[in-house]
Amino acid sequence: MKKLEVGIIGGAGYTAGELIRLLLNHPKTNINFVYSTSNAGNKLYKVHQDLIGDTEISFTSEINADVDVLFLCLGHGNSTAFLQKNSFSDNTKIIDLSNDFRLLADKNFEGKDFVYGLPELDKEIIKTAKYIANPGCFATAIQLAVLPLAANGLLQNDIHVNAVTGATGAGTSLSATTHFTWRDNNFSHYKAFNHQHLGEYNQTVNQLQPSFNSEINFMPNRGDFSRGIFATTYTKYDGTLEEAKEMYKAYYKDAAFTFVSDESIFMKQVVNTNKCLVQLEKHGNKLLITTTIDNLLKGASGAAIQNLNLMHGFEETLGLNLKANYF
Repeated sequence: MKKLEVGIIGGAGYTAGELIRLLLNHPKTNINFVYSTSNAGNKLYKVHQDLIGDTEISFTSEINADVDVLFLCLGHGNSTAFLQKNSFSDNTKIIDLSNDFRLLADKNFEGKDFVYGLPELDKEIIKTAKYIANPGCFATAIQLAVLPLAANGLLQNDIHVNAVTGATGAGTSLSATTHFTWRDNNFSHYKAFNHQHLGEYNQTVNQLQPSFNSEINFMPNRGDFSRGIFATTYTKYDGTLEEAKEMYKAYYKDAAFTFVSDESIFMKQVVNTNKCLVQLEKHGNKLLITTTIDNLLKGASGAAIQNLNLMHGFEETLGLNLKANYF
């Protein structure tokens, strides 16, 4: 079978670097071009230095409008502007890693109907989609904590989420809170109760449980590590722990990368993989749901490849059998 010709727009960031690494090792894809005006002519490994010896491809300022798949790895708001200025073949499928098309109000763009690309939510719809809005990293971790509850109409009270992300979640551009001297041995919260990924979270919960009208309280935190997300979510729950585990395992029984653990989980189990681990505890009348993912893989580029596989009828795990940085 002929390989898919793939183009990447915005090739210099963290998510693009991970995407390139995955695509180079994917048996069904060929990287046709990596577009970056600021790096045009430079070898990919000049920016993504882990790729030295893996490829001789250079960044380009030229676009091939006839590629089979286009990945948009642009800053939030820039995907819309790019698609307004550039057109592609009607046969080109687009996977956008920004937040431009994740919400229902934005999903139809100039005739392109974007589908929200969370496989654990809408796998069958993704299989027939032409345009995908890849979920946000925090949104992925915290949605996977509550999908089974929402699907069963069991979210009847406020939801409380506390989650910490690594420095790569802020992107490659330096800021006061991404310098090593600030981040090292440090911890802080940001965008308390109004993080941009809450829109996705609310949308999904209300899609699965339209009657939900309680508060979702989300506290995002910055951790002093490079990559990964560790999230704890709790809400009131009347059932037993055994009933909750049975419900979660049933919901995720066909999920390729989301697994319910009977043991305590920790972030190094998933870093450098496309997995999400889920663990449940019952404390009084509250259900505590812990989830952990790699923000650059299951939270971004790995999920994008998972969506590519679903859209083209490939094995869902193709190119994503990765080893965790466990030790």
